[in-house]
Amino acid sequence: MFLLLFFVLLIQFFTYWIFEPFASFLEYVLEIKLFPILALIGLFFLFSAKNIEQN
Repeated sequence: MFLLLFFVLLIQFFTYWIFEPFASFLEYVLEIKLFPILALIGLFFLFSAKNIEQN
C-alpha cells in the first residue's frame, strides 16, 4: 500500500514539475487584458484563410 502511495505521489510530483510552467504560461496568456489581442489574431487568421473550394 505504501509502495502504491509512493508511486502515486511520484507521478503527481513529476506531472506538476513538467506541466506547471506551461500551465502558468497559459494562465498569463489567457488573462482578460490579453484577450482582445488574441481575438484579433484569431479573426485575422479566420478571415485570411483561402477557400478550399476555390480553384
